[in-house]
Amino acid sequence: MDHVDQIIAQWNRERPDLDVGPMEIIGRLSRLATVLRAEMTATWKIHGLNAASFDVLATLRRSGKPEGLSPGRLLELTMVTSGTMTNRIDQLVKAGLVERVQNPEDSRGFLIRLTDAGLTKIEAAVADHVQTQQSLTDGLTDEQKTALNTLLRTFASSIDEAK
Repeated sequence: MDHVDQIIAQWNRERPDLDVGPMEIIGRLSRLATVLRAEMTATWKIHGLNAASFDVLATLRRSGKPEGLSPGRLLELTMVTSGTMTNRIDQLVKAGLVERVQNPEDSRGFLIRLTDAGLTKIEAAVADHVQTQQSLTDGLTDEQKTALNTLLRTFASSIDEAK
């Protein structure tokens, strides 16, 4: 019996008229998200990063575009507001991890690209990040991981469609 089971038992005792089944799912996902985020945050911190800086650096790295990405494309791939992205880029420029370079396809625009220091940092950080995620999911079999991924994808899709 976990903490969520205790909460559900209490609600079932106090309010048997309510179907608190969804509370089990959402409660467990919320508790897991908190634990997972804390573990990943600790890993990013080792590299002097936080969730925001890791997100931008990882997006640039996984894009497969060493010449960089436009700020607009970064916005699309990270799903943050333009003000937030500008602040993230400014901080990463100050840290020497990314640079703004002239866009060869648009003389009025610029691209954001990893510096050598940024590439070195994200290479190390993402390797440790993947290891952290691996250790967090080690308690599941490959079949369980596949089943959980399928269920979570379906759940996320059902919520997206309902919006």
